[in-house]
Amino acid sequence: MSLLRRLVPPLLLLLMASAHAEQALQLSPELAATSALPAAATPAILPTLPDPSQEVKDDLPPIPTIDLTTPPDDLWQRMRNGFSMPDLDSPLVADRQAWYLNRPELLQRIFERSRRYLHHIVDELEKRGMPTELALLPIVESSFNPLAYSSARALGMWQFIPATGKTYNLKQNWWLDQRRDIVASTSAALDYLQYIYEMHGDWHLALASYNWGEGAVGRAIAKNQAKGLPTDYLHLKMPGETRYYVPKLQAIKNIIAQPQLFGIHLDPIPNRPYFATVERSENMDVALAARLAEIPVEEFIALNPAYSRPVMPTAANSPLVLPAEKVQTFLANLQNHEAQDKPLSAWLTHKLKKGEKLGNVAKRYGISPVRLKQLNGINARTRIGPGFALLVPGKDAIGHEAIAARLPQTPARPPRAVKAKKGKAGKARAKPKGITAKIRKAPAAKPAVKPKKR
Repeated sequence: MSLLRRLVPPLLLLLMASAHAEQALQLSPELAATSALPAAATPAILPTLPDPSQEVKDDLPPIPTIDLTTPPDDLWQRMRNGFSMPDLDSPLVADRQAWYLNRPELLQRIFERSRRYLHHIVDELEKRGMPTELALLPIVESSFNPLAYSSARALGMWQFIPATGKTYNLKQNWWLDQRRDIVASTSAALDYLQYIYEMHGDWHLALASYNWGEGAVGRAIAKNQAKGLPTDYLHLKMPGETRYYVPKLQAIKNIIAQPQLFGIHLDPIPNRPYFATVERSENMDVALAARLAEIPVEEFIALNPAYSRPVMPTAANSPLVLPAEKVQTFLANLQNHEAQDKPLSAWLTHKLKKGEKLGNVAKRYGISPVRLKQLNGINARTRIGPGFALLVPGKDAIGHEAIAARLPQTPARPPRAVKAKKGKAGKARAKPKGITAKIRKAPAAKPAVKPKKR
């Protein structure tokens, strides 16, 4: 009985194998015709498994990967990679998108103008860990025009009004206005944006504050809180300009994020610095600096828009901004210029004498009265008299036509001493109007900001 038990399982297995083989031959006659089995079936040969200790060769092609550690060649893409602000969901975004898309030539002019400044702004934003969409804010503010001037007296690419400019230590005097300075105003704008973001903890509210003032936004939030209403950007009651402000930025962000989707051609911008700064120790003419750098005066002014006069004084304590590729050219030409004992400034100061007229002074120095007034910021409200200091071109002065043509619309009065009136014993030296006293730089975290708008 025990022998029978031992023989049954193998016999069953053999019968099952024969049945399967017969079924396979019936289902596949082609196989049966080509593979006649011998009378005595041979055992199947099993495939040899690889040795786990040996490396198995993979013949599949490698899967392509994207190296996120390598910076992109195109600055636009670098900016897109840093987009991190929450998108605004509002019908006004589509409205502003349509507005910009219906003006493709305007967009192209703005994008072309931005090429000088964008790399610096994106670089500064990344250093601070801020959303790179903010690099597009000058499109909303000024169309990337550093000479833009508004009816509210806001000036520059970031549109600072005088009060906020002073708070952030942007110098404003007869010689220059750092609200137009590319480097200084960008630093001040990012300081301000960081401050109001820390105040609200919300970028949309921070942007509303940048346009409307953080005090106004704070009061609007308080009103909604008192009524039990939401306090986000979309639910606050605000002026029309501020209501459209964030949708404008969102619309531009959408266009930059997917230009092909909107039929916009976006020329690549090299992901490298457009400009570099050069320190100086002497007064220098704007036109001479442009000539030494071998660039047009207009290009020099676009990079150094803060200066209001044809001479850049060292007292301004502002470095020259030059195209990065022209720095070595400038330094070599400057060394050659100084080796020939040539002056760096050919402009002179002429003090008006009693009874002397501007027309006579202009004729003496070979310029028109209109140009003389432009160069010195003289308008109908300017009081001039004996001792008034005029900036006039010397015989070697160059470029005053181009310089005069781009002076700010509301120039400050030149510095001059003002005699105190009788009875004002405590004010023997009055501070001249338009001259800003030196202010201590306010901490970025808690500036005393009061203005309605920058």
